[in-house]
Amino acid sequence: MPAYNLKSIRVVECDLLFRLVFWYMAQWKATFLHSIHDIPAADWAELVGDDYPFLNHAFLAALEDSESVSKKSGWVPNHMAVHDSSGKLVAALPAYLKDNSYGEYVFDWSWAHAYQQNRIAYYPKLLTAIPFTPCTGPRLCVSKSQTADRIDLYRFCVDQIINHCMLRRLSSWHLLFPEEGQNPEVEQVFNERLLKRSGSQFHWYNKNYQTFDDYLGAMKARKRNSVRKERKRVQDQGIEFVRLTGRQMSAELVDDFYVFYHATYMKRGMYGYLNREFFEQLVATMSQNLLFVFAQKDGARIACAMFFVGSDTLFGRYWGCLDEYDQLHFETCYYQGIDFCIEEGLVHFDSGAQGEHKIQRGFEPIETNSWHWIAHPGFSEAIEDFVNQERPDVRAYIQDAARYLPFKAPEME
Repeated sequence: MPAYNLKSIRVVECDLLFRLVFWYMAQWKATFLHSIHDIPAADWAELVGDDYPFLNHAFLAALEDSESVSKKSGWVPNHMAVHDSSGKLVAALPAYLKDNSYGEYVFDWSWAHAYQQNRIAYYPKLLTAIPFTPCTGPRLCVSKSQTADRIDLYRFCVDQIINHCMLRRLSSWHLLFPEEGQNPEVEQVFNERLLKRSGSQFHWYNKNYQTFDDYLGAMKARKRNSVRKERKRVQDQGIEFVRLTGRQMSAELVDDFYVFYHATYMKRGMYGYLNREFFEQLVATMSQNLLFVFAQKDGARIACAMFFVGSDTLFGRYWGCLDEYDQLHFETCYYQGIDFCIEEGLVHFDSGAQGEHKIQRGFEPIETNSWHWIAHPGFSEAIEDFVNQERPDVRAYIQDAARYLPFKAPEME
């Protein structure tokens, strides 16, 4: 098969012409930028809000300033900003040019391999996601002031992204982990133009629990006793826990955390995606959103988990230890997080990707989604067939996994 050529894309000329004309004549203008700093932090904050920490201007800036995302890492910032005729920022989304698929957590390596086998370039591609962060949340953000023509603005945004991909000769655009229960208008626009892929994660939900024992009371007796034994096993090893906010973190504590974080990757023969400068900048600029849980034994710090705190959700992100201790991972990363959610009245705990071991600890299987635009018509058809066949299997898995949750049936109350 010949090398990929833009001319091979079957696009109806009049439709493309219409979209390009609409682009220039519309009341909005889309710009693709090479840094989050090209968008004033105040404008960005007014648009996206502060409920979801990973879209915080400071978070995206820390990724760029520390060069955790860069050409070297294969994450080149290419954010989209949309302004109205008055120059007001009315829509935006984070985006990156990718020359690999590392750090995404929606796996498309088989797609890239199929392209390679047919001597077609899969990279570069455009990715809308939070780098190295498989947490569901807002992606395409539109100003609340856009009411009457909101759906037109969504269509405009998606069209501009697709046009951008075609002009840059990118193979595809991928939008990962958008928030569930979005505005139906967003779902409608995505369905019109993109392919939907399903995945799964395990999340914890606060059912108005007042204490951890209250939470355990919702479990079957055997499961409840199992969790208590796990927590007691940690206590019996003489391990204690200290919770610190970002404001309480010293340079020494950041150093200790980073050693733990990096050790997790080194045990697998890998390097961590994020460098110390990234975490140092987060502590300086996002301290109000950070929670560190240090495990201590005999006065020495032996492990740490780092969490992000949103308006109603706790996000578990990074963890590490140097030596292995029985049940320490579960206590530090899950039970301490659940304790915090109950104490602070948070309704949701997103502990990250994967992990069937979370089910017996009360994390419920949920469906996650991603959306994809594929330039090559043949591969677009093949991938559409694949995701349509994959979706029932994912949903069957979620339904089956839910059978193993530890909670009592309603009639057992």
